[in-house]
Amino acid sequence: MAELIAPTVEALGLILWGIELQQQGKYSLLRVYIEHEEGVGIEDCERVSRQVSALLDVEDPITGEYTLEVSSPGIDRPLFTAEQFALYEGEKVNVRLRTALQGRRRFKGVIKKVVDDRIGLAIDADDGELIEISLADIDKANIDF
Repeated sequence: MAELIAPTVEALGLILWGIELQQQGKYSLLRVYIEHEEGVGIEDCERVSRQVSALLDVEDPITGEYTLEVSSPGIDRPLFTAEQFALYEGEKVNVRLRTALQGRRRFKGVIKKVVDDRIGLAIDADDGELIEISLADIDKANIDF
């Protein structure tokens, strides 16, 4: 989906930060996060919403009814790519995994290293326990502000 939407967002002079598609019964919610070095305003969100909505009407990649939501990532921004994790190395994050690791699916910690698609996360400030998580195993991650 990101490959479909990114060119439209970039043509408007913005960066596609990431997308989330959530199924809610027979309805879907598509969240599109956009970024710009000078910030994102409501006008930017409106322009992207109009253009992406028209694109999705033509391409029809989502079956059934859906709601399109466009916003900036905000201060507790979600992280989608290894590059984004690397950008926030040293910051606290909340991570939810697709499957359990060490009996847990949710972790809070500090990003310590990023190598390829592996994220090193210090989960306990006292003993500095470092776990490695594959980007593919992450269901959702965001900055812990």
